[in-house]
Amino acid sequence: MANPILVTGAAGRVGAVGRTVTELLLKQGKAVRAMVRTDDERAQALRALGAEVVIGNLLDLDSMHRAIDGVETMYFGLSVSDTYLAATVNTAAVAKHHGVKAFINMSQMTVSQMSITETTPSPQHKLHWLAEQALDWSGLPVVHVRPTVFLEGFFLTLTPDSVRESDKIRLPFGEGKTSPVAAEDVARAIAALLANPQPHIGKIYHLTGPQSENMHFYAQEYSKALGRTITYQDIPVEPWRDDLLKRGWPVHLVNHLAALADLHRAGRFDRTSADVRTLTGQEPLSVQEFVRENAATFTPSAKAA
Repeated sequence: MANPILVTGAAGRVGAVGRTVTELLLKQGKAVRAMVRTDDERAQALRALGAEVVIGNLLDLDSMHRAIDGVETMYFGLSVSDTYLAATVNTAAVAKHHGVKAFINMSQMTVSQMSITETTPSPQHKLHWLAEQALDWSGLPVVHVRPTVFLEGFFLTLTPDSVRESDKIRLPFGEGKTSPVAAEDVARAIAALLANPQPHIGKIYHLTGPQSENMHFYAQEYSKALGRTITYQDIPVEPWRDDLLKRGWPVHLVNHLAALADLHRAGRFDRTSADVRTLTGQEPLSVQEFVRENAATFTPSAKAA
């Protein structure tokens, strides 16, 4: 029987990369070991799909041995967290001990603009940069995957309220251009790497959407997708940051998002890459297609109307 492919973070909600990677690999007939933190209904759903589910914590040595023992190929991904670096190093140490032959690492595109003398205000970006350094020093056979901003992160999480209530996208991006990517496209790229990793060892892939444009352009794309006029309203970063904190969002995450906003305003996300198409053979989802697929989220309910 083939060695299972390990997918960490496999219990994410719909649209989460780990969960989608697991589903894609299972559909290809691959043996998948899905690592989750809690044995809940999401874990049960993965079992129903045919995955071997292992319960564990990326920071716990014993559970990582259980997850990685017998694995040759694995995907490491963790959402924004102040424990990101410790989780990466713990996982890498166990992976090296067990002789993993391919370690697909989810990173972040801004790392490509960082160095030992250049960083960003984001605490998460610094952790990503250090994690990549540690993985490279480890000698593990690593592939770094660096997506840009996720459509699900900023666009599906932070724009629906204002679009529903006032037909406006309110974000502190200024006039900066950006190239958001869908989690599904990132998952398809990672699944392709996991299915045949050896030609890619040592490489870095940058995953973006199909175009880089400013928010006024994307407001027009919202308009086309929703059939009503949507406009972009630039807002200051600090009040927006304060509002996220008032909603109870973790400080580490809010500081990261505020830094992303500043970087957008400075034009640092004005980048595109063909790597999604190169790895998957398909064009990445556009903002218009994404909004159309999620139109109900951006549309006032009949009762509210």
